[in-house]
Amino acid sequence: MNLQEPLTKTLDKSIITFIEECKSKANSESFLISILHKVQGKYGYLSQEHMQEVAETLGVPASTVSGVATFYHFFRLTPRGKYNISVCMGTACYVKGADKVVEEFKDHLGIAEGETTPDMMYSLEITRCVGVCGLAPVVIVNDKVYGKVAREQVPGIIAELRKIDEEQV
Repeated sequence: MNLQEPLTKTLDKSIITFIEECKSKANSESFLISILHKVQGKYGYLSQEHMQEVAETLGVPASTVSGVATFYHFFRLTPRGKYNISVCMGTACYVKGADKVVEEFKDHLGIAEGETTPDMMYSLEITRCVGVCGLAPVVIVNDKVYGKVAREQVPGIIAELRKIDEEQV
């Protein structure tokens, strides 16, 4: 077996082409963050296989790729659910009860922050200030903003998402 060749090809050809273009430039490893953004943009997260192939194609140690992916909060190492629920924990949201909203989502979904339900329907994450403090506490589901969310509204938000999902079937 040739150790220079990846065991499995998981990356899209356009990403491989981008990595090759980066390799042709000076300090090619400085493009690692851009490469990881492209991979995550395409697949939604960075799998172990993706990171290994990036390392092999770019010619850097896998530990370097993994170190960058785990250092920056933006990168995801697990797939998100169909509905990504982000609860703002910025100061205004926190003061107005966002922590209680998070606990309610955890209770209803049976997952912790940063996790995805086993059916891959819901992910729960905490974000810092999203810039709409007048609507605190704020929950964002995919691209929809829910403002002035109280703990009691969480079951209704989840029911709304389930209804949307049922209508799409």
